[in-house]
Amino acid sequence: MHRPIPIPGSPRLTSQNVTVVIPSLYGDGGELWDTIRSILATEPYEIILVTVGAQERHAKHVVKELNLSKVRIYSVSQPNKRRQMVRAIPEIQTDITIFADDDVTWPSTLLPWMLAPLEDERYGGVGTNQRLRRAESPNLQQRVWGYLGALYLERRNFDCASCMFIDGGLPCLSGRTVAYRTSILRDPAFTYEFTHEEWLGQYQLNADDDNFITRWLISHGKKISYQHHKQAEVLTTLEDNPKFLKQCLRWSRSNWRSNITSMFCDRHIWTHQPWSTYAVYLTTVSHWAFVWDLLLIYLYLDVARSWQSDSRDLGLAMLAGWMFSSKFLKLLGHYIRYPGDFLLLPVSIVFGYFHGFIKGYAMLSLDVTAWGSREGADDDDAYRMIRVSQKHQEALDFGNSVYYSYTQ
Repeated sequence: MHRPIPIPGSPRLTSQNVTVVIPSLYGDGGELWDTIRSILATEPYEIILVTVGAQERHAKHVVKELNLSKVRIYSVSQPNKRRQMVRAIPEIQTDITIFADDDVTWPSTLLPWMLAPLEDERYGGVGTNQRLRRAESPNLQQRVWGYLGALYLERRNFDCASCMFIDGGLPCLSGRTVAYRTSILRDPAFTYEFTHEEWLGQYQLNADDDNFITRWLISHGKKISYQHHKQAEVLTTLEDNPKFLKQCLRWSRSNWRSNITSMFCDRHIWTHQPWSTYAVYLTTVSHWAFVWDLLLIYLYLDVARSWQSDSRDLGLAMLAGWMFSSKFLKLLGHYIRYPGDFLLLPVSIVFGYFHGFIKGYAMLSLDVTAWGSREGADDDDAYRMIRVSQKHQEALDFGNSVYYSYTQ
């Protein structure tokens, strides 16, 4: 069973060693400021909010009105999370940087748990446990979509905790809330690669920021940690409407791009994380539930054709039970917390099969980086994936200017 790294009795790192960076499309809104208030309750050194264009003025107005002395505001001209992250890094004055999404809620106990692994200089990044912030008084549609979103996070928590326990691996330190050593982010080599990533030699990629940083840590010999503990549990929001399908499509494309890169380009995971490679990375290309389940049933019926009917029926029931348990065990924790959701179990099974079609479509459209689920998120989508042979000069100038600002 995975045990998080405990908080030391006399920690060297405290909340005053932490700067929290929030890349956001917005400069105002109740959800954003609820996020900032929950982060301020953990007493970090400061928060840097990086927004877009004219939103900077709105954000500065709110900061002044609320007298938030620990919040600094910056902006970039065009919405892109990598650009926003890079804009903040030169302004950071602490040893530890935490990137957080603008729709998360932190527990007041979070920072000591995130800092505990970083007491050891071998660790470069730390991720957290995540749960869905459930809607209040949801209608039936919101409850069903919210249930599927909650299971997505539950499954992810299970995979991260089990892989971390077995071989210290992790497919991705999720950018919803993640801590890094600032010295890593300030490394000119990191900055150059982060702003000039190419995918398959055909595209400049400005999406999938958390996947890139996770791969960078692994390829540069830094250990990563995942603090699976109730006191390190971050609440987040997902779409509770059909836009959830667009989120799933975006996540699937990101997984395809990053896992292909990890397995066949970087290749460090094969020796550093053998179990994680088998259990998580390889499933990108091998896990097609609808196909494999049908094949298992077909092969069983073919083998059992000559059996007596009672034996054949018993064997089929055992196979069905095994297939059911394989789809249920990862989610057991969710059903213990919310036993009423057990009634929706058939929905999750059907959706699991349907997700194979989402995954297949994602595989055929890896050059697409659109969100499709958040207003304003795709205003600058053309800069997330640019053909190398057709790069706009503006995009090239951006990457070079960022790199040289670090090396001068």
